Amino acid sequence: MARPQLVSSLLRPWVRRMSSACFPVAEHRGLLRLRGPNSLNFLQGLLTNDAERLKDGAMYAHLLNVQGRSLFDVILYRVPGQQDATSDLLLECDVTALDSLQQHLRVYNFRKKLEVCPCPELCVWAVIHGGPDPPLDSLPPLALLCAPDPRGPVMGSRLVAPTGQDVRDILPGTELRSVRDYSRHRYQYGIPEGVKDLPPGVALPLESNLVYMNGISFSKGCYVGQELTARTHHTGVIRKRLVPVRLSSPLPADCEGAEITTTSGKSAGKYRAGVEDVGLALLRLAHIGEELQITTGGQAPISVKASVPEWWPSPGA
Repeated sequence: MARPQLVSSLLRPWVRRMSSACFPVAEHRGLLRLRGPNSLNFLQGLLTNDAERLKDGAMYAHLLNVQGRSLFDVILYRVPGQQDATSDLLLECDVTALDSLQQHLRVYNFRKKLEVCPCPELCVWAVIHGGPDPPLDSLPPLALLCAPDPRGPVMGSRLVAPTGQDVRDILPGTELRSVRDYSRHRYQYGIPEGVKDLPPGVALPLESNLVYMNGISFSKGCYVGQELTARTHHTGVIRKRLVPVRLSSPLPADCEGAEITTTSGKSAGKYRAGVEDVGLALLRLAHIGEELQITTGGQAPISVKASVPEWWPSPGA
């Protein structure tokens, strides 16, 4: 069966002028396909976001446990050209969590005619735009999934393509980069993704900046884990958040979860994960801007510089 044409012939001359880089995130991110009647209605009771608002494009959300802690961070896609209640949906998540997510959905799929299966025939690419060129969301509709990353403009676009397809055939002239470069980009902007950044059953959605990344609705109906999340939101008290950090030197591989302290030894938070000298830390907001450090195995402390991402809304906004 012939593969669908991914970019129209009229579009190709424009695409060649794009300044962008593609990252093969399929190494870390996989897809599940949901097929059956009322698939959106089924997800509505599980996702933090309002699945009913999904049109063509992508939507970011978490699935929580009953204690209100994150289990899976997902990007939800509607298969193009299908707008009815039986339309196929794709769920992108950490590739190591595909089996767990599939089992989680099956638990709630009791007596529902919904098929949930892996989708190895498709893979995900991240497209980060550079220069003055407009992002992919300004392009005419494509024949295969290509949508702005719903977490924010700093993350560019998400492209779902047939596995094995050369992305340079889809976006001629694009620069191919590594998944490590993609991770550095995320960490520099403070965007968590996957089980290392968002430990299942540990991470809290609001401390993980779910509101800032367009991943939650406070006006939809009930969903699993909603009570604690809604209560925290309405009290307006969030003392800790995931923030980008830069280290004076890379940490050893076994230091994920290391305690971050002030120079006087007061606990400020914990390091989550990172690449080389950049990463994410769950820090008390009161300590951002202070001199922080991580002490490892009797060696000289590694200094930690935390920052507030520019894309966060202004206080009071």
